[in-house]
Amino acid sequence: MFSGARILITPLDWGLGHSTRCIPIIQRLLELDARPVIGADKGPLALLRDAFPDLPHVRVPGVEVRYAKGASQTWAMAAQFPAMLRSVREEHHLFLNLRRQLQLDAVISDQRFGIRAEGLPSVIITHQLFPFTPFAQGVLRRINLRSVARFDRCWIPDRAEEPGLAGELSHGKNVPHNARYIGPVSRMDPAGSIAPTVPYRIVCVISGPEPQRTLLEDVLMKQLRRIDGQHLLVRGKPEPALDETIGHVRRVSHLGGDPLTGALLQAELIVSRTGYTTLMDLERIGKSALVVPTPGQAEQEYLGELHAKTGRFFVQAQERLDIADALGRSRFEEPRGPKPWIVGTPAGAEPLLEHALRELATLVLSPR
Repeated sequence: MFSGARILITPLDWGLGHSTRCIPIIQRLLELDARPVIGADKGPLALLRDAFPDLPHVRVPGVEVRYAKGASQTWAMAAQFPAMLRSVREEHHLFLNLRRQLQLDAVISDQRFGIRAEGLPSVIITHQLFPFTPFAQGVLRRINLRSVARFDRCWIPDRAEEPGLAGELSHGKNVPHNARYIGPVSRMDPAGSIAPTVPYRIVCVISGPEPQRTLLEDVLMKQLRRIDGQHLLVRGKPEPALDETIGHVRRVSHLGGDPLTGALLQAELIVSRTGYTTLMDLERIGKSALVVPTPGQAEQEYLGELHAKTGRFFVQAQERLDIADALGRSRFEEPRGPKPWIVGTPAGAEPLLEHALRELATLVLSPR
């Protein structure tokens, strides 16, 4: 379909979710005769290089965002907002040079608004058309929609029917004309999963900006040690490499898609953040979880409220986290089973994504 077109894939580097949800899209591009190039930095670059060791890659730095330790992120985000705007301008100038050096035919950017260029087919992936922000929400939503409109296409990894998985974040009255719902995407493939040699009773998967990532990890480690059984904690930090066992808790830096899927499928309880990519992964494998919104992170708090109402997940605030209580309630949950959609193989590919890829191929191969 793509006739060897060189397409840069570049995810935002706030945690690992933006990069992991690019994996099935990169896999599908390879199957459709595209030549993907990975553009990322630090943990996301390490993760994608591990998943696709033979693909060319280039370092695309981003801004390092830090959250506050408390329950409000308003002042922390306000203080870093000028740096975020500078980062968009800087990555745009960097990309203009990369475009020439890499001889690109298109670019797919996951939530990086500076990675685009006039005359080059450009796609932005986002589930946040209408983001929740701790300040100036109306103004920032208008800015966000204007930024989305500069791309040829906006791919929304959710269903078009409300509320989908993202609720008000991806659905509303003013959806841009260039937006295409591509359905949930996930690297999880139950058919190819690798079961752990020793089953884990509780599997915790965390990621995201500091210091909140480490604060949650510390709370989890304290509680896991008091619960019988073997447990796994995936830290969401590919570098530095870590694999250690403390008592009956194995703590690892990162797990690839197949072993992580296997661990999640056999777990009695899963604990994670309410990151959107994590919710798509859980939906894919048909598992519920105890989800813990990052304190003061408006998007995660909204997703927690949304899915507490739908009953799709157990939701607890970080300051009231009680894994033992959730473990007891999880025993009475009805098994859900894997969902039929999966991106990555032609037979089971999400049809909405297939349509979006055909549109992109037309843009790439048409004279501009």
